[in-house]
Order: sequence, then C-alpha cells, then structure tokens
Amino acid sequence: IRTIRDHHQWFSHYHTGGNPGRHELDGDRQEIDYPAVMRAITDTGYTGFVGQEFIPAEADAIASLRRAINLCSV
Repeated sequence: IRTIRDHHQWFSHYHTGGNPGRHELDGDRQEIDYPAVMRAITDTGYTGFVGQEFIPAEADAIASLRRAINLCSV
C-alpha cells in the first residue's frame, strides 16, 4: 500500500495475484488485504481497471467470483 501511495504517478495499470496461490480473494486464504489495497488505489484517483488473477479452488466458482467482486468494490 505504501508503494501504491508513494509511486502511483508511475503506474498505468494494476494487476494483482494472490499469495499464496491465485485462488479466492476472501477469508483467511490470502495474505493480501484486498479491500485496503483497492481503497489505496482508488484514493490515488485511479479510475481504470484492476486485473485480478483468479483461479477458484472452491466448487462454486460463480459464488467465489461474486464474493471477489464484492470484496474489491470500493
């Protein structure tokens, strides 16, 4: 988040990938705080798209995608 705030003027797009893996973005599955990252990006005035690597591990991929969209909507 500090890097986003300090250097956003040099970024033309954003792309994220979960850690560990590229699976669901919510819960205790990821080390990345996606709502905080998305707020930091939005706070810079960025209005473009953010690419998210997303390879669902759960059986209901559509439900996982819906949760990811809600999680990253700011």
